[in-house]
Amino acid sequence: MSNQIFQTLKELPTPLDESQCVIHKHELLICGGYKQRACYSYHTLKNEYKLICEYPSHVKLYGHCVVKLVNNNNKDRNQITLLSFGGAFEHTLVMKYASVWSNISNKSNEFNNYNKWTKFTNNDNNPIIIGHHCDYRGARAVIGGSNNHLLFITYYKNNISVFDLNTFQSIKHSRLSTNFIRDHCFVSNPENGKWQEMVKTNKQNQMMLFCNCTGLSIEYDEDNTTFQFHELPVCDDIASLNRYAYVCINNAILFFGGWSFDGVSKSVHKYLIRENKWMTFENNLPSPLENCVAVLNEEDNDIHIIGGRDDKNTILSTHMKAKLRIWDVSQLSKNEITSIIEYWIRILKIKLGWIDDFDKIIMKYIFSKILNQYTSVEDKEGVHDCLQKQSWINSNSIIMSEIDIILIRWNKIIKTNFIQNVKQQRVVFYENKNEQEIVNCIEYFPEDPPIQISYSTITIFQS
Repeated sequence: MSNQIFQTLKELPTPLDESQCVIHKHELLICGGYKQRACYSYHTLKNEYKLICEYPSHVKLYGHCVVKLVNNNNKDRNQITLLSFGGAFEHTLVMKYASVWSNISNKSNEFNNYNKWTKFTNNDNNPIIIGHHCDYRGARAVIGGSNNHLLFITYYKNNISVFDLNTFQSIKHSRLSTNFIRDHCFVSNPENGKWQEMVKTNKQNQMMLFCNCTGLSIEYDEDNTTFQFHELPVCDDIASLNRYAYVCINNAILFFGGWSFDGVSKSVHKYLIRENKWMTFENNLPSPLENCVAVLNEEDNDIHIIGGRDDKNTILSTHMKAKLRIWDVSQLSKNEITSIIEYWIRILKIKLGWIDDFDKIIMKYIFSKILNQYTSVEDKEGVHDCLQKQSWINSNSIIMSEIDIILIRWNKIIKTNFIQNVKQQRVVFYENKNEQEIVNCIEYFPEDPPIQISYSTITIFQS
């Protein structure tokens, strides 16, 4: 199944370990890696790479960090600025980037200083080093602040610092309530942007950090320059891991692979932010990976996974992608949702026998989000109630969780006929009081003919 989910793309121009990647429209900007100074642009539509530049020869990369700066006054979306810093060997550089796939970057004069790494300087043109004498190998950073002017940096051993990009000064340092972080997950809470849109005076920043058995919610108050830390749960399956790839999407963080003393992992985990719950998926990476990088291309909702090391410590040149909807059902297109609904309505019309055990079986995957988009379904007097819980998408299949569904009358849609071929399979639930629930799930493939129904399992870790 993993090989069907992940599509292999054109190999990287060179094997990359501990690389950094930033998305820009239809381009993935791949900025160096362990002992690799070359930077490339990968075009997601062309499936091709182009060399952008190389880091200066004196720069040694080992666990560096790259972020995309946000210029609120820049109305030209074709140009962005990247900031590279940290690693085992100090450097702080910036790159003004204009697409290497367009003619604009080849023009003279105005674009002479584009697409090359230059010193990061203050308003007096003095070079600035971020994190001087700090151990920034495997550091992670996010941009925040009410004006996108703050750089939050988390780094070994348990440090967090705030650097003001307007004043070019470090304005806050604190210790995290953990003993060790490196090569970890550090993201802004997706709600930050919504708060800033609703309340312009809001100067609260929320972030999340995961490394091994540590999970932290981090809040920073700009006015008072104070931190607050709150512990978050970490499921057992991921508690021994770091060096994983991760992406933050909507209400969730996805984790791919990772390293522990027991070896290299190929597992995929999901942390639901609002629900404060973890999931471990059956659909793993095709092979074990550590130190790879993951990035979400919002143009086509693909997650790209780039480079890394395998369980034989070989640095890889692999590049693969998978659809976000595999792990996030809210990304289904309207056409896909329509096809799924029509499929279930069609098979539910099969006039077969009836058993009392299945009075409560119904299409739970039509949760509230889908119903809100398709009021015509509600208009047919079909749905009286449904539970608002999420489903999982597997390539061309749907996995429905927890079939403990309330009875829904379908009246004119299916009258009183239900699925006979389901009755021959018992949907059994096992509940463990030790905060773990194992759920048997129906997996079906929307191919007609024939109709195929099989079973699989998802483990849900509850806080």
